[in-house]
Amino acid sequence: MDPAKRTTVKQLAAGAAAGAVTPARAGAGTPPVDALAARLAPYDPVWSRPSANSGESMPCGAGDIGLNVWVEGRDLLFYVARSGAFDETNSYLKLGRVRITMDPSPFTDMRDFRQTLRLIDGEVVVSCSGVTTTIWADIDTPVVHVAVESASPVSVTAALENWRTQDRDYTPAEMSMHRAYDGAPVTPRQLADEVGFIEGGVLVMHRNSDDTVFDLLVEQQGMQAVKSDLWNPLNGLTFGALLTGEGMAPAGTVQGRYASTDFTGWRLASVRPRRSHALRLVCPIEQTPTKAAWMIGLRRLSSGAASPAVSRRRSRRWWRDFWSRSHILIQPGAARPDSQPWRIGRNYQLFRHQLGTNAKATWPTKFNGGNFTYDPEYVDPDKRLSPDYRMWGGGEFTAQNQRLVHWPMLKSGDVDMMTPQLDFYRRIQRTGELRTQTYWGHEGACFVEQIENFGLCCGQEWGWNRSWDKPAARLPGVEDSAFVSYHWDTVFEFCLMMLEVGRFTRRYRPGDLNFIDSCLTFFDQHYRREHKIISGEELGPDGKLVLYPGTACETYKSALNSTVTIAGMDALLRELLTLPGSLLSPALRTRYTALRATLPAFPMRTMQGKRVIAPAQLWDRIQNVEIPQLYPVFPYDQYGVGRPDLQLAIDTWRVGVDTPEQKDIKSWHQDAIFCARMGLTEEATALTIAKMDDSSRRYPTFWGPGHDWTPDQNWGGSGMIGLQEMLMQTPGAAIHIFPAWPRDWDVDFKLHAPGQTVIAASLRGGKLTALSVEPAEARARVVLPQWLTP
Repeated sequence: MDPAKRTTVKQLAAGAAAGAVTPARAGAGTPPVDALAARLAPYDPVWSRPSANSGESMPCGAGDIGLNVWVEGRDLLFYVARSGAFDETNSYLKLGRVRITMDPSPFTDMRDFRQTLRLIDGEVVVSCSGVTTTIWADIDTPVVHVAVESASPVSVTAALENWRTQDRDYTPAEMSMHRAYDGAPVTPRQLADEVGFIEGGVLVMHRNSDDTVFDLLVEQQGMQAVKSDLWNPLNGLTFGALLTGEGMAPAGTVQGRYASTDFTGWRLASVRPRRSHALRLVCPIEQTPTKAAWMIGLRRLSSGAASPAVSRRRSRRWWRDFWSRSHILIQPGAARPDSQPWRIGRNYQLFRHQLGTNAKATWPTKFNGGNFTYDPEYVDPDKRLSPDYRMWGGGEFTAQNQRLVHWPMLKSGDVDMMTPQLDFYRRIQRTGELRTQTYWGHEGACFVEQIENFGLCCGQEWGWNRSWDKPAARLPGVEDSAFVSYHWDTVFEFCLMMLEVGRFTRRYRPGDLNFIDSCLTFFDQHYRREHKIISGEELGPDGKLVLYPGTACETYKSALNSTVTIAGMDALLRELLTLPGSLLSPALRTRYTALRATLPAFPMRTMQGKRVIAPAQLWDRIQNVEIPQLYPVFPYDQYGVGRPDLQLAIDTWRVGVDTPEQKDIKSWHQDAIFCARMGLTEEATALTIAKMDDSSRRYPTFWGPGHDWTPDQNWGGSGMIGLQEMLMQTPGAAIHIFPAWPRDWDVDFKLHAPGQTVIAASLRGGKLTALSVEPAEARARVVLPQWLTP
């Protein structure tokens, strides 16, 4: 069947009247609390034995705090991380590790041991031998709560463990934590935290020194003249954690070693045995002029923190609202862990929970582990390094990877969770514009691929040996990198996210239109400038931009007319030109229409006798394993279900790649998304199964390391996108449901579509048994595949 042949909902009217389709009641996607809990309960991870190490930990958190929770021996432990804890080198540091020991220990007889992540509540509950410990993070303030309830009185000792106890040079093996220093003439240095008994508990604090990687890279990249105008998030940054316990007092320190890292633990002990114990960890992060100012903020936060009961109530309410926004339930009902389709649906819920723990952050969820990294030797046995380690940097945000973490939030109705990623770029718009002015003297914002949190290029990718006999030294503003030189167009995806948030919610931010304009202005002026230097003319003989030198992702280098750049600019201009006059002035409409007319056509080539999309018009080498020739399918939506020339895209997928390694499922590979967008059900299904089935680790969605690190968040994000696209696609005004869905997979889903539209549907035995479209007038836009025609 031609996947482009679809049936509208109007054509199903007769079938619905005959009972073939039962319209879901209004609001059916938001069930009562009891029903919501029952729906989620089968997906709760439940462990009946303790863990061997932190590599078998369970994620928990809220707001912007992440916890890795596990029971090992007679101790309950958890790591604490908070988004934005960047040190002087831009390493992303844990706030510490908490170890809870009870006397008598409930973990001597493990026959009734249970550790459960209650998705409906966002809590981890550990029960054994009559003792139940519940751990959660507050949704509104950076506070972690631990509640211990015991059938008989127990004593509790809680230690806040720290391994950054002395100044030291970071080792070469740790270089991936702060890649800006790779090749630098200075050695990155870890400065010790301040730790001690204070404020009735244990306080760990790290305050960045005055000399940070920001200063180093400003000098490296020749931005000294505008340094005072650049945004610097590291200056005065202070972060830490205060552990206190009701009825607990300081009990000295203890030395130890966990995995391959020495630590010191500062202990609090209960004054007497009790049936109930409450601990609290307050975790402030703030840029302040002085340490004293940060301490004032800490005390204010601590004294104003909600009681455990209030915190639990409001946090549970938030999680219930979160879960009511959307869902994808495959083979719904009782748990079926032996069923692969059921596991795919379960893992969708689990990974969405991981994303939800950073919902209210200032900083976006990082692709390379987020807040849930753990001791690296349990990822790679050769990496016997501290728990702070992760590959691919801390405060460095790789754009191609970050996008995949955030695209699925659109259709899941979690657009508020996209804000930290979009704010990341909004904050550094001026930095991007100053880079352009400094290096090339024209207008517009330029953003690199390997971008530090303050908007400059990662030092390693910029190059520390830009000697005058190397081409990069003669090209100001260009990275001296085989992989990411000229890789500036990923920002178009974040521009498109801004427009898609507006299209889905009907709420556009005027400042976003200014940001998008600045990004388009850079490419228009830059490539006119470049071609004029070469030829004396701004445009080619055909009146089109000549996009050279460029790159098609990191793969096709020294490219002429990259398909990705063309697709990105075209998609943005297409969407901008649909905006009403209240948002887009006549002058801008005229300008954007003229700019779109200067875009080159997509390059084409013939492979195995088929006409296919080329990655670029010309290139000099293949460097990586992406498939940029399919970016017009995703994310830019020029080809696919409901779009013209679908077969061209299908042929490009099947015969239009250059190396076998370009097709894969790990990490950021988008193969399942491409196939779903093209209506290739069998291929999309097989790829989604391979990508979204259980990880090789105890926790099912701790995928990786793949190309990146564990847990690999862009692995999960791209998997979520693929599953969503199999169920619903929104080209133009249309809403295609089940465009690439296997008809033998029973499913209930609720997803969000443009225009504040919510679609909820149920499929049983290949038949549509329920459909709800809100608002009702959007029903006319819904298109179904031919196999669902009554």
